[in-house]
Amino acid sequence: MSESPVPAPRGPGEPGGMVQLLTPEGRRVEHPGYEADLEPEELLALHRDMVLVRRIDTEATALQRQGELGLWAGLLGQEAAQVGSGRAMRPQDHAFPTYREHGVAWCRGVDPLGVLELYRGTSHGGWDPVAHGFHPYTLVIAAQMLPAVGYAMGAQRDGAVGTGDPDRDTAVIAYLGDGATSQGEASEALQWAAVYNAPLVVLCQNNQWAISAPVSVQARVPLHRRAEGVGVPGVLVDGNDVLACLAVTRAALDRARSGGGPTFVEALTYRMGAHTTSDDPSRYRSAAEVDLWRAKDPVERFRRYLLDEGILDAEHEAALEAEGDELAERLRAGVRELPEPGPLDMFDHAYAEPHAQVAEERDAFAAYLATFEDTATAGGKS
Repeated sequence: MSESPVPAPRGPGEPGGMVQLLTPEGRRVEHPGYEADLEPEELLALHRDMVLVRRIDTEATALQRQGELGLWAGLLGQEAAQVGSGRAMRPQDHAFPTYREHGVAWCRGVDPLGVLELYRGTSHGGWDPVAHGFHPYTLVIAAQMLPAVGYAMGAQRDGAVGTGDPDRDTAVIAYLGDGATSQGEASEALQWAAVYNAPLVVLCQNNQWAISAPVSVQARVPLHRRAEGVGVPGVLVDGNDVLACLAVTRAALDRARSGGGPTFVEALTYRMGAHTTSDDPSRYRSAAEVDLWRAKDPVERFRRYLLDEGILDAEHEAALEAEGDELAERLRAGVRELPEPGPLDMFDHAYAEPHAQVAEERDAFAAYLATFEDTATAGGKS
């Protein structure tokens, strides 16, 4: 059984040093290049985000086990990377996710029930990507990368980059995992983004495992350094530190919006659960490794910090738990009430305009389905 390496944080002045604003014990530290000076209300809002996102993940996993979802890709352990980066975005920014960015979806105002629609198989994505600045989930590894670059280049050509107007200047953030960096589309996207100085941030959640393949077999150098080959600066951030993730992503997005070009951010984190609910991680990683990372739990780390600072108290935690219970109940009821799509519905939105080939395929499938009705009718007469 191959264990993934766990790099130790290096000093901020060392090459590849990891940006960290909160230690695993929940102690606040300073960094010379990044800061996150937030008001108590903002800190509590980040804590609420992570707690509720984890509750969504827990309920979705349970729903899949109960047969209500076909599959679920959990994010347990990656809440800080997703919430921190998601809250760094402005309303006009756009995110291109993989299939695990439930926390980013939450930050972009997507109803989690819309995400569950996808995993129940009742829609191809239950949200408006334009309204939320959050594009459809992408199951094909790294397939979202080139469209993200294209969208960023479009923002350039629309004059929405480098104007100095904070309500107009736009950046794009594309999410991918450590395994996706080995796909050709990821390398091509970085090359195009570099050459055209696109307003793009690539946020790599290095959760140590590409299903059963450890990150040690994905690259010979730290992932954030791979971008240097095409002229894109890379930053390594503690992906279990929500404050550091917020600060680093905010700085990268600000750079992109101002016309400074792309940045590659590697958020060093860990997938504490299975790759998906069809996976058994005990077959390829040790319990000791999981325990090592569980001690760095991003939600508990931030909670300790807030408690020590006197920002979080028992009353607030109780109210948040009640809110989580209410959300969970709404999701359970909502999933079971989702309408089942008709078998021909999948042809309705393949193209924006009528398409002859799609119409032909729809008619052929309808004729095929009709044969089952004829068989049932014949059986009833016998």
